[in-house]
Amino acid sequence: MPENAAEVTAAGIARLAGVGRAAVSNWRRRHADFPKPVGGSETSPSFALADVERWLRDQGKLAEVPLRERVWQQVTDHPAGAVPALVHVGCALLLVRERPTTWQELTAVADERMAELLPTALEQVLAARFGEARVGLFPAPTRTPPGLRPEPRASYAGGAYIRLLHSAGELAAGIGARQAFEFLLGRHLDANPRQYTLTPPGPAALMAALTGPAGTVLDPASGTGTLLRAVDRPAALYAQEADPDLAALTALRLALHTDADVRAAAGDSLRADAYPELTADAVLCHPPFNERNWGHEELGYDPRWEYGFPARTESELAWVQHALARLRPGGTAVLLMPPAAASRRSGRRIRAGLLRRGALRAVVALPAGAAPPYGIPLHLWVLRKPEAGQAPAPELLFVDTAEPAGAGAGRDKLDWQAVQSAVLDAWAPFDRHGTAEERPGVSRSVPVIELLDDDVDLAPARHLPPPAAGGGADELLRVRDRLTDTLRLTGELTPAPAEPTEPAPWPATTVGELARAGALVLSAGGSGTAPAGHAPVPVLTEQDVLAGTAPSGRLPEGPYEEPVRVEQGDVVVPVLGGGSVVRVVDEATAGAALGRNLQLLHPDPAALDPWFLAGFLRGTANNRQASSYASTATRLDVRRLQLPRLPLTDQRRYGDRFRALADFEDALRTAGRLGEQLVQGLYDGLTDGTVTA
Repeated sequence: MPENAAEVTAAGIARLAGVGRAAVSNWRRRHADFPKPVGGSETSPSFALADVERWLRDQGKLAEVPLRERVWQQVTDHPAGAVPALVHVGCALLLVRERPTTWQELTAVADERMAELLPTALEQVLAARFGEARVGLFPAPTRTPPGLRPEPRASYAGGAYIRLLHSAGELAAGIGARQAFEFLLGRHLDANPRQYTLTPPGPAALMAALTGPAGTVLDPASGTGTLLRAVDRPAALYAQEADPDLAALTALRLALHTDADVRAAAGDSLRADAYPELTADAVLCHPPFNERNWGHEELGYDPRWEYGFPARTESELAWVQHALARLRPGGTAVLLMPPAAASRRSGRRIRAGLLRRGALRAVVALPAGAAPPYGIPLHLWVLRKPEAGQAPAPELLFVDTAEPAGAGAGRDKLDWQAVQSAVLDAWAPFDRHGTAEERPGVSRSVPVIELLDDDVDLAPARHLPPPAAGGGADELLRVRDRLTDTLRLTGELTPAPAEPTEPAPWPATTVGELARAGALVLSAGGSGTAPAGHAPVPVLTEQDVLAGTAPSGRLPEGPYEEPVRVEQGDVVVPVLGGGSVVRVVDEATAGAALGRNLQLLHPDPAALDPWFLAGFLRGTANNRQASSYASTATRLDVRRLQLPRLPLTDQRRYGDRFRALADFEDALRTAGRLGEQLVQGLYDGLTDGTVTA
């Protein structure tokens, strides 16, 4: 194998072939000619990508390794590491975007000559895009990105990084330079979830919308640049990030995303502010939470502490005042904050100062699951730098988005469109008039004088009137009527008493045998992306199948990758958890993408009745014999599930019975939900006085 040949793990092989990792393990056991490991460890071996590609193609399991997968493998296997490789690629893609003719001329010559000319071309495009900031972002004697200095001449012809840049340019020609970098950066972030604290697109879009139109925007803790990327038509974007590698990647990401002037710097904004003279129109920030070592000792006399010197435990209030210090008078800042910052006693004096000066304008409680840490409902603080001679704002806006998001919706099911509408519908009139109409349980503007007590507690839940119990007495009556109708339907659908009989000696087959015979097609869920700016694609999640609800997930954005779509009559089976749950796709669910941990069975209607198939797959004994058990999880091998060999007419007879059972189960589930809603609504109504005893 060549010294710098790309390697791929078992997970990467599974991704290339569109199968699960278990299938790769089976191939290794069953096929003596499967490529041998060339690296990694005994528990996590790696294989030569070229050998794997050749074997998959010979076996008819792969027509061609997708280009994006090939480039990603080259990134992960780059001798300098994935992050320097991404910087190499980002610089080259910026050259592709800004100076396509130069790139074409470079790729037309031999690799050795290309490597000689490339540093100068990159120096020119980086200088034009980042100015003197490029020296700090891409430190090297030649002012080119790390790793792009000349290597020994013999290594150029077929060198790892030249091959990588050729592949990246080819990918950019197909999907665009920006999309190519977004794909590769996204893969890197997904592969290292604990290394980075990410701001999801939903909160980022809301934060950018709250600032309104802004020409110059700063993010002093920019991370991966998601907040600045969400700004609509900026003139200039300023980013600073403590991690130098991340600062370089963010600079390239923003430069590829927008034509705005991009300035990025590496360093700690509190200790070493890169933009001390900046007066931005807006500041967006997702600061690090609960930092004790933020500079409390050395920054005691810093002029930014206009509203009070933050305690050692109040690093977030240091970031708040840093944001205000970098705003022009009248400029807006939006910060993502931990909920404790609204009520900790150690921060009450600074909160009081922000209120008295009119600098804090709104506190928005986001639903749990909006952003990391996902287990707590984070807050947004909306601030505005006071203008000279202007009277302080007399009221503060509180918004709670738990109800619009969907109570208990969870991280993957939050309705961000509803959240954003609820927040902006409350913020827009408040921003214009200084007050807003009260919406019980959602929003209220409170006089500042009422908040200046001993605690200065700014948690929205403490200041919002509760919503009407269960939507009000009229809504409770409607729920009761629906429950009555559903209970009546449940009685009608109750199955007739079962008559005892001897077990039928049916000849049996398995799902795997049916798939090999062409009677059904098996597909695994969890892949696919939606192109940015297009209508969201609903995803049928594992939880949707278990709860019998409509598709609630959304495909992540990225370079378009076709997901597995469900069709009416398909059978969907969860593969984790050990439960016997199966769902037949109806007309309302058809077209949704298949989520993770789900297996799709697409039966040939001339050979299999879908309800017959679903019914027999759901048998408890059937699931038990087809499951494997680990120390903490149970996994179902769908191919091992059994069902009898019956003529289609008999299948339909059983299918009708199974369909009736499914209708009965749906009615029971609906009755349970309505009953819980009615009971809790009555409890709430009796306790808050909206319902009489």
